[in-house]
Amino acid sequence: MQLPLSVDRTSPVPLWFQLSQQLEAAVERGTLTPGSLLGNEIDLAGRLGLSRPTVRQAIQALVDKGLLVRRRGVGTQVVHSQVKRPLELSSLYDDLEAAGQRPATVVLANRVEPATAEVAAALGVPEGSDVRFLERLRYAHDEPMARLRNHLPAGLLDLDGALLEETGLYRMMRGAGITLHSARQSVGARAATAAEAGLLGEEAGAPLLTMERTTFDDTGRPVEFGSHVYRASRYAFEFQLLVRP
Repeated sequence: MQLPLSVDRTSPVPLWFQLSQQLEAAVERGTLTPGSLLGNEIDLAGRLGLSRPTVRQAIQALVDKGLLVRRRGVGTQVVHSQVKRPLELSSLYDDLEAAGQRPATVVLANRVEPATAEVAAALGVPEGSDVRFLERLRYAHDEPMARLRNHLPAGLLDLDGALLEETGLYRMMRGAGITLHSARQSVGARAATAAEAGLLGEEAGAPLLTMERTTFDDTGRPVEFGSHVYRASRYAFEFQLLVRP
């Protein structure tokens, strides 16, 4: 595919970064679709009048981000665009589906267990009382993206395991007549444990994004406490900031 690429040699922005940004934008827009080949580095360098090391640095930056992969005997191939999720009260399943990312779910746990002190405080229930615990692995384009852990008040709704693998938790809650109104959320980062790395297809110690959220219904009742980890190489949270007048 002959992408409309160009570089501005009068710009203070490094040439490799200009090229990398244009290639990343093409992946994000879907101009370069998952599975498509980027093309020969020599040809690309020749088209743009760049050195091979410059082109290689631009491509390597996207390989490091997980957008491209080098395959022996195949070439440089597009994996997929990074999922950018807005910080709002929505489910990962719905966000992936809206972005055309083909979400899929594997339910790892679906059981009733005693509430820890942290879970009890989040849900406003006595410590040691029964709560529903869910653990799921969320995929996009057949690749693991996140491990999701949720605690809900016992008896809040019927959580059928088969249905949980076909749709999102928030969609099931809304279908049960629960009106999700607001949430308290915190986002962080840490290194992957060996167990998390095995689930997510990363190396132990790889960077993970973390998110904890307590969700409330329209009566102010806590209806869900989530503690999730996401692959930083495949996932980002997106903020919109407003300037105070």
